Amino acid sequence: MELANPIIKKIEDSELGLNKFELEINACKNKNEKKVIKDYPTVYIHTWKRKEVYEVYIGESNDIFERTREHYRNRKVQGKWQKNLRLKDTDLYVIGHEHFNKSLTLDVENRLMHYLTGVENVRKVHNARGNPQNQYYTSNEFDQIFHKIWLKLGGYNNELFPLESKIIDSAIFKASPLHKLTKKQQAVKELIVSKVIESSLTNKTGQLIFVEGEAGTGKTVLNSSTFYELCCMSETSVENDINPITKPLKCCLIVNHKEQRSVYRQIFKKLCIENGDLVYSPTTFIHKYDVNHPIDVVFVDEAHLLLTQGKQSYTGKNQLQDILNRAKVTIIMFDTNQILTAEQYWEYKLLEKYRKMAQDNNNHIVLTEQLRIHANDKVIKWIDDFTKKGIVNKLPKKLGNYDIEIFDTPKLLENKIKEKAKNKNSKLSRLVATYDWKYSSSHTNNGKPWEVTIDKWHRSWNYEVAKNFSRNENKGIKDKSWAEQDHTINEVGSIFTIQGFDLNYVGVIIGPSVKYRNNKIIYCPEFSCHEKAVQNRKLSDGTYKNFGELLIRNQLRILMTRGVNGLYIYACDEGLREHLKKCAEKRYVCE
Repeated sequence: MELANPIIKKIEDSELGLNKFELEINACKNKNEKKVIKDYPTVYIHTWKRKEVYEVYIGESNDIFERTREHYRNRKVQGKWQKNLRLKDTDLYVIGHEHFNKSLTLDVENRLMHYLTGVENVRKVHNARGNPQNQYYTSNEFDQIFHKIWLKLGGYNNELFPLESKIIDSAIFKASPLHKLTKKQQAVKELIVSKVIESSLTNKTGQLIFVEGEAGTGKTVLNSSTFYELCCMSETSVENDINPITKPLKCCLIVNHKEQRSVYRQIFKKLCIENGDLVYSPTTFIHKYDVNHPIDVVFVDEAHLLLTQGKQSYTGKNQLQDILNRAKVTIIMFDTNQILTAEQYWEYKLLEKYRKMAQDNNNHIVLTEQLRIHANDKVIKWIDDFTKKGIVNKLPKKLGNYDIEIFDTPKLLENKIKEKAKNKNSKLSRLVATYDWKYSSSHTNNGKPWEVTIDKWHRSWNYEVAKNFSRNENKGIKDKSWAEQDHTINEVGSIFTIQGFDLNYVGVIIGPSVKYRNNKIIYCPEFSCHEKAVQNRKLSDGTYKNFGELLIRNQLRILMTRGVNGLYIYACDEGLREHLKKCAEKRYVCE
């Protein structure tokens, strides 16, 4: 059923502008419009601009006129966002709909916050503590109503309210704490918060909460949402039924991945959580904090990337244990299938020790629902069999809302990805490859870029094109993830740039370290250029072992699970390429 269009009014954000708007509504001959604005709940957005970037405040109210006057009365209060309403060029957007009720307006408010944090030229979103709703009478209408609202807002200001696809593809949007959680995620979030509150009230220390889940099971969103919730609770620090925390908490988020650290820092800055340093690399955190003064809570994103042996910048033996020693409560997000280097390899006994530590306190959680890939269960199983068992079966006849194709040359694969990237709804489509071609971020290649080269076809590895940019050009892109930068459509991404991020469509170049022999995938470390994956590892019993085959397999799985809407493959090994073509049932492209 086609729903009515929303009623949106843009007015001058001042007492004069509000009074004029109220007179207009009172005199409005359109009875429905008058009723929607005066008698129904509304959503509103205060906006102001500083140095070409916006700040916004989003709220909802049963009485837009009284609520706005209340904001005006607080303009002189120091430390309040309302003081910005004294600036020039402030606008107020009032949003109404004939189907609005309290729950629906709260959902609209929450999604506006979520979207606006993902807008590139929005610097801050005030009052961005979301309150997403569960099921309610008109919840099935929410998506259609919000889409109409966003389109109409874009008609007023497409700089502040750009195309939805542009926002949804941003790394900030994907990692935002304002996502509506699944029931499972919400239950885990509530468990974590309760454990932190218990620790705060009893001074209990040494707790480990162990969350396991494969790629795409929602670990990042759960991590971000729970961390942000605790930061917000800590900032208020008022004892009541909703928030029993009575003193500020020291919360930290540890992220091994440099690009993901940048994303988290931008998110929390936009959401006005600026109470000192929040986001660290593991080694920096360990060096900064003292075991004799543990902080309240630490979240570790992608904890499988923590080191389990020393290296030049880290002289310890186990980063997880060093973190546990410095926190009262430690929450880790873990996926054994995403370990990439010998330094990160977890011996079975050590890993089981930490699992049991969590299990003994009912703190071990496993996430299983696939939330990234828009494919049916048969397609998910095909990818799992390929990347876990080394078995390449025939592709399912029906792929769901997903696309898989096999390509005969890297050029044809590149053409397909560039075709997808031209579409506004799939702009975030990129080529990636297994680490089977040389690359160094610190050394040059005799004045040439490091490249992926296959016969006569060659393309630069990630970050190589940007080396030739001017300082100003680099400044403009440094806060974006690799895939969000327009010029990277002409590069090939690696596990180091794409791990932890989503793409609309991923084009995977499977290098010579992955072959097909005797009806099965085999992994050949001698063809890999990833030295940290194929080096020998000294184990706790003093023996040495090589985990190259396992780590190359993990690398391939990470690359093949990046695409939300589709997976495109070119395999260098002729045996693998020909077998894939046989399994594809005409879903392959040849010259």
